Amino acid sequence: MARKLHELRILRDEESCATSGAPLLVVSQFTLYGDTRKGRRPSWTQAARPDDALKLFDRVVAELRGRGARVATGKFGAMMAVRSVNDGPFTVLVEV
Repeated sequence: MARKLHELRILRDEESCATSGAPLLVVSQFTLYGDTRKGRRPSWTQAARPDDALKLFDRVVAELRGRGARVATGKFGAMMAVRSVNDGPFTVLVEV
């Protein structure tokens, strides 16, 4: 997961965070898995338990930093307001 996020060529001129030095923001709330295929309410049954999710979150961040990535994080499980400014005409959903 860390390698994919760091090396994915989705930046300008097909660069990645690894080649451009662009920083990554890893926010735990974005990692929830809600299944919306059935009904009008998301199902969270496939989401990891909080203890397991925190370990995965910390490991991914550590792996990214071990690759030399500049990584900012939110606080795991905290209420956060995240503001994003898109630089380009597309949005990419990354499934790893």
